[in-house]
Amino acid sequence: MKTVSISTRSKAEFLDITSKIEDIVRESKVKSGTCHIFIAHTTAGITINENADPSVKRDILDALERLVPSHGGYAHAEGNAPAHIKSTLVGMDKTVFIEDGRLKLGTWQGIFFCEFDGPRQRNVFIDVVKT
Repeated sequence: MKTVSISTRSKAEFLDITSKIEDIVRESKVKSGTCHIFIAHTTAGITINENADPSVKRDILDALERLVPSHGGYAHAEGNAPAHIKSTLVGMDKTVFIEDGRLKLGTWQGIFFCEFDGPRQRNVFIDVVKT
């Protein structure tokens, strides 16, 4: 298992970590298998979506803000209840197939670390498994 450290700069942002994950898969020399990506944070998430047009990231963040507004009268006293809810909606793990030593992603797909309570220092755990 490998760990990638992430430094976020904003309260909410999507960081494309595809190349970092691809580097780990390449270093593993696994030709066929799976790549498991997990974060052990309750106010962040992982998603796979379009990485060609940056407006997609903004649209997703805006939609999540409309669904779970920053100021919604939440009971959680720390003030980051919306981040916990957004993390639950997005999820904290993904699995991607590996074929011919590469992540099996679609043409426009990228892997994004989703920050909902930043800025912070975060860790992403990657496990590459041979099949």
